[in-house]
Amino acid sequence: MNRKTALKFVIVAAAFCGAARAEETWPGEKTDMWHGFKRHNITVDGCKAWVVEPKQAAPGNPWTWCMEFPDAFTDRTGVPQLLEKGFHHVHISVGNTHGCPAAVKHFDEFYKVLQAGGLAKKSTLIGISRGGLYCYNFAAAFPDRVLCIYGDSPVCDFKSWPGGKGKGKGSAGDWTALIKNYGFKDEAEALAYKKNPVDELAPIAAAKIALVHVVGDADDVVPFAENTAIIEQRFKELGGKIIVIHKPGIGHHPHGLDDPKPVVDFILEQTGSASK
Repeated sequence: MNRKTALKFVIVAAAFCGAARAEETWPGEKTDMWHGFKRHNITVDGCKAWVVEPKQAAPGNPWTWCMEFPDAFTDRTGVPQLLEKGFHHVHISVGNTHGCPAAVKHFDEFYKVLQAGGLAKKSTLIGISRGGLYCYNFAAAFPDRVLCIYGDSPVCDFKSWPGGKGKGKGSAGDWTALIKNYGFKDEAEALAYKKNPVDELAPIAAAKIALVHVVGDADDVVPFAENTAIIEQRFKELGGKIIVIHKPGIGHHPHGLDDPKPVVDFILEQTGSASK
């Protein structure tokens, strides 16, 4: 074999191996079904995680990531419709840790596994209730990894919930847990914290990450005025794109929409724009 032929052989072999790697199963997986789609259950960074596979992946392997409560009101969030359109859907369970720095580190490790698995560089994050803390904290830390954020009655300031320092009910047990999870020495240090989602919008706006929020106007758990209203005002001032869908007379539950088409269309629009 001459040198030219040998070089061709190496190139072809490398290409073949790359294709084979792309078809490998997720590491250490066990499979089951989730809402009619195949789910790959794995362990990442000591946490249980999973990847739901569409029947036919859309070009570029787009994906959604529900960061907390992935089995809550699923049919009302648009996730099944996006799976039908070729999106993957993923989750990693980091516990009730309120989006603290340790949780974001787990998300970072999971993201690396998803990239090795061939998913698109940027994801749509879904933040249901306290999942808003998870979404915005991850997006602020890694804005180049996020395409858009769908917040559903999302917590955007932990002083509002679980702190209960405004008009909302709060949650004493969750507030104590949050102070511990974040490593604050006391409540005063938690209240002085300046990295809540309402404070960390600049890198998200600069990265052109689009936002859509669905809120209940009668929500007394995560009040609109203390959370999404502040995000909306500040994000617009930063030149960011945000759409807020109001549910008159609705409280914190049920999450999602009777017809989630507006959210699905929003995510598809952002995905389509990113692929151009």
